[in-house]
Parts: sequence; structure tokens; C-alpha cells
Amino acid sequence: MQDVLNKLDSLEIKYELDEHEAAFTIEDVIKFGINKRGMLPVNLFLRNANGKKHYLVIHDGAKHTDIKKLQEQINATHLSFASEERLKKHLGLTKGSVSPFGLINNVNHDVEVVLDESIVNQPLLGFHPNINTATVWLSYEDFMKFLKDAGNKITFVNC
Repeated sequence: MQDVLNKLDSLEIKYELDEHEAAFTIEDVIKFGINKRGMLPVNLFLRNANGKKHYLVIHDGAKHTDIKKLQEQINATHLSFASEERLKKHLGLTKGSVSPFGLINNVNHDVEVVLDESIVNQPLLGFHPNINTATVWLSYEDFMKFLKDAGNKITFVNC
């Protein structure tokens, strides 16, 4: 968590940190009341059919993601969830703590970030700081500042 906070500080990104019980699912988030502050996007770590491309899909948790529509929009072969081993290798994360902040561990910049338009211009976004016992809240503008600094390809979709 501290490496995420240090990165945000170095980019002069304003954020607030809430610590809470471990939240593994959207149901946990609702049960603990974490979602009352702003939008908590869902983060999916996917791979293509041959496992050579990986995608971090970020979308509104209240919205169902149509994987087939997503495949078409990003011109990908069959998408499926990446294994825990791939998650650890590419983002340095474990299951239950998938977060765009894992991009600080993606030194090869080989994970493509796929942002659903549902999060664009949201006033406040919340993401785990690479552990699921805390949530970092920041503006959409500051989130984009973080993503651009990470250096990964960013694609906007409507799924």
C-alpha cells in the first residue's frame, strides 16, 4: 500500500485513504458501506485466447460487462479471466485486490488498460491500493494523471 501512496504523492495527486475490513467482492463493499463515498469501479484482469495479451478492464460495478462486445471493441480474440499466476506476474497482485494501482508493478507496460465510458468524469473514484483492506479515493482527473504516468496503453470502450 505504501508504494501506491508514495507514487500518488510523487505525482502530487490528492487522495483520501479509508481503511476497512477485507473486501473481496462488490457484496462486501456494499456490506461495509465503502461505496457510499463515490464510484467503486470493478477491475477485471483478462487475457486473450493465446495468453499473449493482458487487459485490465475498469468499469462501473453496477453495470454488467458484455465480454463479447468488449472483445469486438478492443479487437481481441476470446477473452477470459487471467490466472492468479498471471495476475501476480504482470501486476504484482493477488486475487481480491485487483486494482489499476497494480500498474506500478507492470514495468514492461504490457497490460492494456480498458476504461469503460461509465467512469469518465465521475467526481470521485475509489480503488484498492493493491490490498483489499483499504480504498484510495481520487478524482477522475487525478486517476487519469496516474494512468498516463504508468505508461500503459489506454483504450476507452462502452461495454
